Amino acid sequence: MGVAALFFYLFATVTVASAFMVIASRNPVHSVLFLILAFFNAAGLFMLTGAEFLALILIVVYVGAVAVLFLFVVMMLDVDFAEMREGFLQYLPIGGIIGIILLVELIFVLGTTFVDPQAASVAVQPIPDMAETSNIKAIGDLLYTRYIFFFQLAGIILLVAMIGAIVLTLSHRTDVKRQNIADQVARDPEDAITMHKVKPGEGI
Repeated sequence: MGVAALFFYLFATVTVASAFMVIASRNPVHSVLFLILAFFNAAGLFMLTGAEFLALILIVVYVGAVAVLFLFVVMMLDVDFAEMREGFLQYLPIGGIIGIILLVELIFVLGTTFVDPQAASVAVQPIPDMAETSNIKAIGDLLYTRYIFFFQLAGIILLVAMIGAIVLTLSHRTDVKRQNIADQVARDPEDAITMHKVKPGEGI
């Protein structure tokens, strides 16, 4: 067994174990830490395949921003997880059906998967020669040419999800005065302005 194969099995084993601990840990802070560990090992797998750009993006964006943001949010918010688990049995049948469907799909995918040494030569999109082009250029050529529609669609879905999260978590305080543009535009100038005739040398 070569060094590359040894590191592959090491990174893959730790990634799968960390991913399992993300959903098995009772403490949400521990789940986020296991998620960060899974990202690091997935970045190692990308490095072994020669995708250095994806490995660095995974560490910088997901570990350095998303996962750390999850960690701070979980630690700062005093969430009562016992109260959240009270409705678990209510959604268990629906969750079980969805889980069974996903399991059947995975069985079909794994059952029909095979490794062909000639698969790279018959790929729909030929793999570029890394000696002639960089990793970033190869990814950019695919994203902004062949998969531009899916790339834009993913951006729209993320935008809608972000707006939905903001709307769901937005809370209006009743003790804070806010500006209402429609009420300001609809005001009558005669009601909004009061004229006072001030005598010389006297105040209002």
